[in-house]
Amino acid sequence: MNVSLIITTYNNPAALKKVVESVVDQTRLPDEVLIADDGSDANTGSLVKVVSETAPFPVLHVWQENKGFRAARIRNEAIRRSKGDYIILLDGDCVVNRHFISDHLSLAERNCFIQGKRMHVTRAAVTFFNHRHANSPLKLLNLALTGAISNIHHLIRITRCPSFKNRKLKGIKSCNMSLFRQDIVAVNGFNEDFVGWGNEDSEMASRFFRYGLFKKVHQFMAVCFHLWHPSNKNMTSGNNKQLLSKALASKEFFCKNGLVKKN
Repeated sequence: MNVSLIITTYNNPAALKKVVESVVDQTRLPDEVLIADDGSDANTGSLVKVVSETAPFPVLHVWQENKGFRAARIRNEAIRRSKGDYIILLDGDCVVNRHFISDHLSLAERNCFIQGKRMHVTRAAVTFFNHRHANSPLKLLNLALTGAISNIHHLIRITRCPSFKNRKLKGIKSCNMSLFRQDIVAVNGFNEDFVGWGNEDSEMASRFFRYGLFKKVHQFMAVCFHLWHPSNKNMTSGNNKQLLSKALASKEFFCKNGLVKKN
């Protein structure tokens, strides 16, 4: 099964570099990586050029003009240009351990999408945290004991614990999510009416549920480490909340302004 890893980014090349380094270190490499760039400046482009020349997989820079927070639109464009049967969504400020791709594939199941968990790397640890820390239980434990990482109940990778399924929106985060290509195409991807920060992933998940998918969660596999950065919540759109409320009241699973446009 071919895997497309889509990494969303905006003007944070230092974090993106760490994320890509953690992807290069995977036990199961993705078949391609698409950098879904929501209007970054030339610094990110320069980084992606270097990465594309050295990475052991194809790297495609999918860029759009900076017109505010339009994560839904750039993710859709990356999905359209991807080739994989299975799609993993990751944010460009989320470092992963070397089993991340293989964990998502191990958990993959028809009629489900995988919702990965995340831990938070604090501001004090962002400058030095990298994939070597993510792959070292001893280093992670030390960081947890010193308060440099939060959400530590996901700290240690344990593969034999059971996963669980539900159709609840709580915990939905497209920063760490995966699913079969046919399923995201079936609901028409992200709703591009969502402009500004927030709720576009929950709205899409609500359509997954109406389509018939379950959310599948494992507490100790496919975990990412979110690097601290200033909050995007000042970019929150009140209109997005209204769009989510409208979607929750709907019976439709196919959005009109998604991967394809329907009048």
